[in-house]
Parts: sequence; C-alpha cells; structure tokens
Amino acid sequence: MNRVLIADDASFMRQMIRDIIEPEGFEVVGEASDGVEVVEKFKELHPDLVMMDIVMPKRSGIDAVKGIVAMDPTARVVMCSALGQETLVMEAIQAGAKDFIVKPFKPESVVATLRKTLEKES
Repeated sequence: MNRVLIADDASFMRQMIRDIIEPEGFEVVGEASDGVEVVEKFKELHPDLVMMDIVMPKRSGIDAVKGIVAMDPTARVVMCSALGQETLVMEAIQAGAKDFIVKPFKPESVVATLRKTLEKES
C-alpha cells in the first residue's frame, strides 16, 4: 500500500483528497496544514508520495518542495494548484515536484496522477 502525506492549509481539501485516495488503496499516513509542518512530517514519516498545495502559510509549497528534495532527492511530490497558477506550477516542477493536479480536480485524475508518479523511477 502506498503511503501518502497530504499538505493543504484547508482542512476540507485534505479531507476531500483523503476521501478520493483511500478507497483506491492509498494509505494517508499524515496531514500538514502549512509548509513548515509538511517538511517536518516528511522527515518523520518517510511517505512514498506527498500531495501538496502550492499556496500555504509559513512556507510556500515551492519552498517546501525544495526542503523535501534536499532531504531526499528521490522524493515524489505532486503539487495541487488552482487554475491560473501555471507559473507557480513550473517553479514547483523546477524545484523538484514530479507532477501537478489542477483544482478543482476530478477524483479519477487525482488517482491516475498519483499512480503515474509512483510508477516513475525517481
């Protein structure tokens, strides 16, 4: 079972993601509500994949990706972004994110993106 860490400052978004991925066989091992917390939880939990919002308090998703990749260059991070944040998505990919999902997202797209990211060799 693939272990996932979810990071989003909105608790309803974390719950929505959990509701989408758990029935598909993913195990949510932790949640984070800001960019500082997600880096700490990554270090503590060693998830197979991190699903993270780009815009978060304390430390941006882009900066958090850099922190995670500095700890583990093989880390798999999928960014979530709202429409119109294409520039931020490109920055996140350059910082080490493996893929992205645009909000509002379709459940099947979320699952397909996570599976594709986990299948890729890091």
